[in-house]
Amino acid sequence: MTDPEATKRALLDAGRAEFAAYGLAGARTDRVAATSGVNKQRIYAYFGSKEGLFQAVLSDALDSLLGLVPFPEGDLPLEEFLASYVRSVGAYHLEHPQLLRLLQWEALELGPVGVVSDERARFYQEKVSGFAAVLDIPVEDAAPLLFGAIGVAAWPHVMPQLGALILGGENAVSRARRWAEGAAARLAPVAVSAAL
Repeated sequence: MTDPEATKRALLDAGRAEFAAYGLAGARTDRVAATSGVNKQRIYAYFGSKEGLFQAVLSDALDSLLGLVPFPEGDLPLEEFLASYVRSVGAYHLEHPQLLRLLQWEALELGPVGVVSDERARFYQEKVSGFAAVLDIPVEDAAPLLFGAIGVAAWPHVMPQLGALILGGENAVSRARRWAEGAAARLAPVAVSAAL
């Protein structure tokens, strides 16, 4: 590949699949290079290291989430807004399971701090600020509410085996997703009381 942007894109896509499947420790740059059709040396030229590629892959995956899952539009009551947002985030995770797998690998291998970068910190600060602006609440109240909404949206996809064991049946994932939407709507009074 001669186009640097196309080369980076190929490496990010191959890296996302590799890291989602094997984590940071188990991922191999040889496989990323082979899958992408790009010389292995380009990984180091563009990203510096395997860890640098992992950080870039996470940032890219989070950018995809931000671009594809906007906040609900319209003048919705807080309960409906939260349920709708959780529904959208849950649908995204159902269709794109790699992001949660990457975040789980990050937590397992790097601990609670994970990959700290200015870009990722800025991503979440912008998300919280946008959430606060849409809901017309202070940023300090929006942050835990957004954390909770993302958490309940992700949980059915992070632990589908628990959903199957506890909820049972063939529709355990869809039942868990409906629970998440309802749980998000019940977060609304907590948010309102925290803002008072």
